[in-house]
Amino acid sequence: MDRFDIAVVGGGPGGYVAALQAAKSGRRVALIEADELGGTCLNRGCVPSKTWLSHAEMLEQIGRAKEWGIEVGEVSFSFEQMVKRKDQIVKGLRNGIASLLKADQVSFYQGYATVDPDGAIIVNGPSGVQQLKAERVILATGSKPIIPPIPGLDQVFVHSSDSIFQIEDVPKSLAIIGGGVIGVEFACIFALLNVEVTVIELAERIIPTEDSDASVALLQALKKKGIRVLTDHQVMSLAQNHEHKIVVVKTPKGEMEELAVDQVVVSVGRKANLGGLERLGVEMDGAFIRVNERMETSLPHIYAVGDVIGGRMLAHVAIAEGIVAAKNASGAEEIVNYRAVPRCIYTFPQVASVGYSEKEAEQLGYRVKKMSFPLRNNAIAIAAGQTEGFIKVMADERYGEILGVVMVGPHATEMISEASAFISLEGTVEELAKMMHPHPTLSEGLFEVAAALTGEGIHLRVPGR
Repeated sequence: MDRFDIAVVGGGPGGYVAALQAAKSGRRVALIEADELGGTCLNRGCVPSKTWLSHAEMLEQIGRAKEWGIEVGEVSFSFEQMVKRKDQIVKGLRNGIASLLKADQVSFYQGYATVDPDGAIIVNGPSGVQQLKAERVILATGSKPIIPPIPGLDQVFVHSSDSIFQIEDVPKSLAIIGGGVIGVEFACIFALLNVEVTVIELAERIIPTEDSDASVALLQALKKKGIRVLTDHQVMSLAQNHEHKIVVVKTPKGEMEELAVDQVVVSVGRKANLGGLERLGVEMDGAFIRVNERMETSLPHIYAVGDVIGGRMLAHVAIAEGIVAAKNASGAEEIVNYRAVPRCIYTFPQVASVGYSEKEAEQLGYRVKKMSFPLRNNAIAIAAGQTEGFIKVMADERYGEILGVVMVGPHATEMISEASAFISLEGTVEELAKMMHPHPTLSEGLFEVAAALTGEGIHLRVPGR
């Protein structure tokens, strides 16, 4: 039986980073992964979707070229080549992770792990059954798609947010069940591939966990792309006829409507992947593993990170948790700072936010002042022909501390890091208003909002000032 200081179960962002961090601390480390290195993010999530979104964005830019006096002729695309490029990118990044593990002398085990409370692990994989034991274990087993109990779903082939990346042909029509982050990203991808897309969302608005102004702006943008969005609609059943899949939905008025589509994607959320962890008997927080601020489970030598503990199920959160867990398992004392977690949606336009929402801040007792800067007044947005969206800042009225920022527009997922830095450092709108921003840029919208909130706005002013 091989023995290690630390064993990490799961090779996704939280897991492989935890393994590398532990190795850098001088520990003897094992990493076990049942499928492919990189986990859901690299193989079936973040990277494949962003690759396809890049293809879709290129098509959108070409479509706007004529408005700028640029003639490109008839545009066509090869979905086969798009899939091939996606696969090449994923494979290259996966090989990069393997190289890092090898360089840091992390022992890699391919197979399905079963973990015992004493740190003993049995791995069933291509090499047969292997046994190892570790003084400390970090669980990073990730998540899997939720499949809702819709009548007929077990009789009709539908794609999950994982399996859709294996699609071989572009359908003529597509229904996406779920208007959250994953659903709206898929909607943008397929709409720009000339697919007739319908998004079905049970809540009263799309991306219901995000800022309501962002939901409104994104809804308008999706409709301009020809995407049909059905909010406050419930999927009642699924069926299959000779030509189409039939999705029956209940409208807000209680009426039934049938949608006939070529393909269906179910993207209503994800749940913890607890396979192989049944023997541990760790305390749970609902459907997820409960941890303390040091990422320890109820068993002090067992840690857990990433989607398996719930919360913000994001790759960068898992990475931060993995680093903290590995340091603590190596003898340090660290906690994760969840105060400034950027949340990004890679639609067209992009949506990004960080910090508290207005409602959250008020519930915490803050007196909130807020202001938005519309991109239609931004020079570089006008020049680029991308004026959909805004930059919104929420601050504490008493001290001016920046509480939250929401951005909708081009490059929002890149720009949000500036706001994250201010929130992490407990910066104020006064400090942001004194910080020089380059012109013309999208980011100067942050300056404009901050200046307005201090009463010193030039292009944007608080009413009455």
